[in-house]
Amino acid sequence: MPADTTRPTSAPGTAAATLPAQPAAGAAPADDTDPAVAKLAAATGSGDRLPPEFFTDPDPAPGATHAANARLRATGCPVHPINYPPGGDAYVVSEYETALKAFGDPRLSKSVDNAPSWFRDLLKDSSPVLIRNMITADAPEHTRLRRLVSRAFVPRRMALLRPRIQEITDELIDGLPESGEVDLMEFAFTLPMRVICEFLGVPIEDRPDLHAWGYWLSGAPFADEESNRQLKVASDSIEQYLVGLLDRRRAEGLGDDLVSILLRAADEEDVFTNDELVSTLVLLIIAGHKTTANLIGNGFQALFAFPDQLELLRSKPELVETAVEEFLRFEPPVYRGTLRVATEDMELGGCPIPREGFVHILMDSANRDPEAFEDPDRLDITRGNNRHFAFGHGAHFCVGAPLSRVEGSVAFPTLLRRLRGLELAVPHDELEWVFDNSTSRGLKSLPVRYTARLAADHPEGAH
Repeated sequence: MPADTTRPTSAPGTAAATLPAQPAAGAAPADDTDPAVAKLAAATGSGDRLPPEFFTDPDPAPGATHAANARLRATGCPVHPINYPPGGDAYVVSEYETALKAFGDPRLSKSVDNAPSWFRDLLKDSSPVLIRNMITADAPEHTRLRRLVSRAFVPRRMALLRPRIQEITDELIDGLPESGEVDLMEFAFTLPMRVICEFLGVPIEDRPDLHAWGYWLSGAPFADEESNRQLKVASDSIEQYLVGLLDRRRAEGLGDDLVSILLRAADEEDVFTNDELVSTLVLLIIAGHKTTANLIGNGFQALFAFPDQLELLRSKPELVETAVEEFLRFEPPVYRGTLRVATEDMELGGCPIPREGFVHILMDSANRDPEAFEDPDRLDITRGNNRHFAFGHGAHFCVGAPLSRVEGSVAFPTLLRRLRGLELAVPHDELEWVFDNSTSRGLKSLPVRYTARLAADHPEGAH
């Protein structure tokens, strides 16, 4: 893999963390008698508040996370209290139909202004750059902030990027050894960062810093003071960098990249303030590479867990679009929604939620709800009518979804075509997943091996 990978081996400014292993997606459900599952099993079955570790440090047992979600759904109550953020009134939504209602409930606000004062102050102190974009706003502010960005990410425009995405994909594969073992997550992180840097017009050499800052910002805020100090450093650093980038772009002249489009909106059409512009760019940089990286990693680990589906996609690459949707459902890159806050005392799924109560929508649990999906724990790349929640739903549906889908539809068949005999290089239950206080879920590494790296113009050779 090229040496300029965008994925740090540890959090910036910290020692490498020891991360808990996450179960293989295709593994059998966790055994309730396994000691490693005991805490989750007790928490999900007792009716007590789920501990913060339900999000931040799940038990390392095969199938534990999905087994815990299944146990929540089996209680018959779709909403459960959780101690996250620690000290606040908070709830998780585990079932599909209730999640669908929650996504569209106007009483659940995305605005930081509706959060409890202690949380609002913590976020404003530690990461002020994050609170001025469309993901932390309600209509009409959300509509204003999203409208122009949405036009830039329409599927038709993303399709025009496909040839360049294919070129970058092949360039990265050309940089791999002719055969042997590599960490596929290096490729998974580098591809979308290259793409988003080009789309935004951000110099490619700056991507390691952007990714390091994004590590902290994607997990905001944290429960401990040191992490929030690191978060504030990252917030200040990326804001300073982007202000400088915008000043240089204004001085050098605007082009056709997304930064130039947003600058015109800010300077000529008065759509954005400069603070909102910076915050929007931070959101796009973080979401523009991490989600796709996890889509690629999560998707391949699912294929390795279901060899019949791996062989089916390898032999029929034309199935890639439905396959990508199934990867998104089966092990979504973002497993829970960003925070929503109740603007009044309300009831959701029969559970009372007080004003200023936090609501987390468990998209990974909803995506495995047997009431919504037939045989939900089975990976089926031909699954039709796949109404998953991997990109959210409703007004806050992920604006970058079209780009992520195009990147995935290029990456999967190209890797399977060009890396002969691609397979997992370690036992599936040894894969480690990163739980870093963020809403995303992805692998720490994905060791794979292959017998030959084929040229880009020899698609018939991969078997």
